[in-house]
This record gives sequence, C-alpha cells and structure tokens, in this order.
Amino acid sequence: MRAALELFTTQGYHTSTTPQIAKRAGVAEGTIYRHFDGKEHLLNEIYRAAVRLLVSAVRDAPVSVSCRERLERIATTWRDLAGSDPALIKLVFMTRLGDLLDPRSREGFAGLREEISKVIATGKSAGEVRSGSAEVWTDVWLALVKLALERIANQDWTAQHIGPQQVFDAAWDAIKAQQGIT
Repeated sequence: MRAALELFTTQGYHTSTTPQIAKRAGVAEGTIYRHFDGKEHLLNEIYRAAVRLLVSAVRDAPVSVSCRERLERIATTWRDLAGSDPALIKLVFMTRLGDLLDPRSREGFAGLREEISKVIATGKSAGEVRSGSAEVWTDVWLALVKLALERIANQDWTAQHIGPQQVFDAAWDAIKAQQGIT
C-alpha cells in the first residue's frame, strides 16, 4: 500500500502500473491481486485509511477547549502529518481522483468534513463562530488549512515555518464571530 501511495502521488494514478507498484514494494504482482481486486480497489483502500487517520485527529482533539483551540489542534496534527507523510496529504487533499473513488471513499471524506462541521457548529452554538451555515464555514476553514497542508506536502514550507500558523490564524479569523455584531 505504501508503494502504491507513493507512486500514485508522485507520478499519478493512471501512470502507475501494478508491475511498478509490485516492484517498488518488493513483491510479485500477483501478491497485489491476492489482496485487492485491482489498482482502483487498492487506491480506495489507501484513500479510506488516509481519511480515517485524518478523522482520528478530529476526534482526538479535546472537546473541553474552545472551538479555536480545537481547530488549532486538528490543523497542527494535520500539519505534522503533512511534514511526516506528505503522500497521505497529497492523496486526500491534492490529487484529483474524480470517478476513481468508490461510494465508501466518498462517504469517508464526507464523514471527515462532517466531523469538522460538528466542531464548527459547536463553536457557533457557543458564540465563537460567526452566524451563517456551519457547512459554509467548514468549507472556508478546510480550504485555508488545505493551502498550508499543500505547501508543506510540496516542501515549499516546513511544518515549523511561520506560514502554516499564519494560515491557521487566517482560517480562524475567517470564521470567528465578529465582536459587537449581532
């Protein structure tokens, strides 16, 4: 799976062949087919595993802190993951997979988005997040955080660079409740 992930995110899904994946993994091509129906099945299994890891960061963020702190911890965990495993971040957030994702994989990403939306909705209920649709603020927050993750995954920034923190601050500023406005 690691060999496939690396190839899918460096040379692309369509360019990667099962013989290349097998060679990189140090196994016979038939080994892939013992575990997966084909390359698309392999892609979807890797994708779902990556999304589960990202969801666990959301679920592991403590609920006893402010919405901002919770989102900050999620973003920081993802930032560190982008630094240590850029291929995983590239697969989930940067690679255009279109129709290659099966319904379970699409549901997995929808579940990730829903987990973030719950955090933001809780912040909205507490008066920390601006009025409006929690789903819209989720998309805004994710779009900005994705920018930092992409820069790290592409090695334009390190996880310790000032850029990710500035982006995370901007993501919060974009969704936070406006003081004095009702």
